[in-house]
Amino acid sequence: MKRISATLFAGAALIAAASASVACTPMGVGPKATADGSILVAHTCDSWYDARVRVVPGGEHQPGEMVDVKIVSCMDSRPGRSLTVAGQIPQVERTYTYFHIGYPFLNEHQVMIGEHTWTGRDEVQSASGLFYIENLEALGLQRGKTAREVIKVMGELAEKYGYGDGGEGLVISDGKELWVFEICGAGLLWTKDSGKPGAIWAARRVPDDEFFVGANRSRLGVIDFNDKDNFMYSANITALAEEMGWWKKGEPFNFSHIFDNGSYGEAAKNSFGSSRREWRAFDIVAPSLKLTPGSGLQDYPFSVKPDHKLTVQDLEKIYSDHLEGTPYDMTKGLAAGPFGSPARFRPQKPKHDMEDRKAWASWERAIAVPQCSYSFIGQTRADLPAAIGGVLWFGLAAPDTTVYTPIYAGVTELPQNWGDNDRVNFNTENPWWAFNFVQQWAQHRWDMMYPEIRAKKAAIEQRYFDAQPGVEKLALELYAKAPAAAKAFLTNYCATNMKALEKDWWAFAAQLISKYGQMPFYVEDNKIKQPGYDPEWLKAVDFGNTMADDVKNGR
Repeated sequence: MKRISATLFAGAALIAAASASVACTPMGVGPKATADGSILVAHTCDSWYDARVRVVPGGEHQPGEMVDVKIVSCMDSRPGRSLTVAGQIPQVERTYTYFHIGYPFLNEHQVMIGEHTWTGRDEVQSASGLFYIENLEALGLQRGKTAREVIKVMGELAEKYGYGDGGEGLVISDGKELWVFEICGAGLLWTKDSGKPGAIWAARRVPDDEFFVGANRSRLGVIDFNDKDNFMYSANITALAEEMGWWKKGEPFNFSHIFDNGSYGEAAKNSFGSSRREWRAFDIVAPSLKLTPGSGLQDYPFSVKPDHKLTVQDLEKIYSDHLEGTPYDMTKGLAAGPFGSPARFRPQKPKHDMEDRKAWASWERAIAVPQCSYSFIGQTRADLPAAIGGVLWFGLAAPDTTVYTPIYAGVTELPQNWGDNDRVNFNTENPWWAFNFVQQWAQHRWDMMYPEIRAKKAAIEQRYFDAQPGVEKLALELYAKAPAAAKAFLTNYCATNMKALEKDWWAFAAQLISKYGQMPFYVEDNKIKQPGYDPEWLKAVDFGNTMADDVKNGR
């Protein structure tokens, strides 16, 4: 009875997690596709997830130590949710320092991870599996020094103890290589006592001169079992697919089509939110390919060669995109309101009570969304010591209105309030609220405030970029004498930036309140101004028609 209850609970948690987490956009860029030879890894965490960033020190451990595995820890800090220990595994002798957040993203060896959920077909779900993806990320970062090691750690643990989450994808780099790792459960009937591996997973290396993007559907494509240099996979990768009749020996083994069949082909009309983002990112970096913005009825390439070498700033621009300049521009049309806001609410339930709409209809899905918890663009550089070579540009709340501040892999401590971030109770001591408030306030007059926010954001980030060469030069000099001194310097540098940024952004919020808090009036150049509605929008909403009708009817 106890076992049945635990299984049912795990299944319910799995459904909740899978349904809530289809909302992230990771990217990766190989070293020959970047302007400075670094590898870039990026991630947006696009719903209510744990945005508290903190350093978890590594260290030596005693024989017999155990590690608690807490399910759905990515949602820790959500109202009404408490973490549950689903099981324990033995601790290893030595762990590495890593940075914990909803989806753990960095360790002291400059391994970086970006995440997205693709859920997959129901038949691969496994309520008996122990791990969720964020558990595997944390353990991989604690136990692996390279991307390959992290993949091996995650894969072996999932095979041994079972994977209970929906289908997931990770973009992983260590400064030398860039990989995409995908994993799903071993099936509804799997148990730890079955004697079979408890997860199905594979990993594919991104070519050094190419760009990758994921958007909540499986992206691995065909697995080449003969190419051991560029592919890794679980021992049972073909077993369930063959047993269920999804694949026959001799056919190409398309991981994405087999395990995420609902996102491709005729069944994929509900995957516009994924395919549109994939197309948009590819079209921005490689417009010469002239890819078409279709639905999941077509596959996009696993990765593409960008038309020019990419930078951190290029990826930041992608993360701020609202489909501007395309037929799907979310700043245009009646849905954007009179002030061109790209923010959208979901339809009320029942979701689609409209005769001329299909069940899969929805708003367009831009890469930048207001419900984002946090995002980052990370650089990994093999030609530098890991403590200095790994720098993660981190931003709280929505990516289009945040400021990306640097966090180096060698940092040993972060400001405490960046690790608190209570999102339920408004607090001016909380940095997350500073960025969230500015984004939300801008909705009142997006057309006027957003350009000001972008200018302020760019000015602060440019100061960070301008300082980067000098900071790293000094850090290298210190590192040559004493690595601990370099880490202390970087810790102080990052903390100083974060504290100053928080203060600066609250001051900026106050300026926006003062300027735009008395609409329809605002003050600029010591003059009171009163902006009006756009004439085209007035026509679209039948401005004055009620009065015209009264005049026409003699009322």
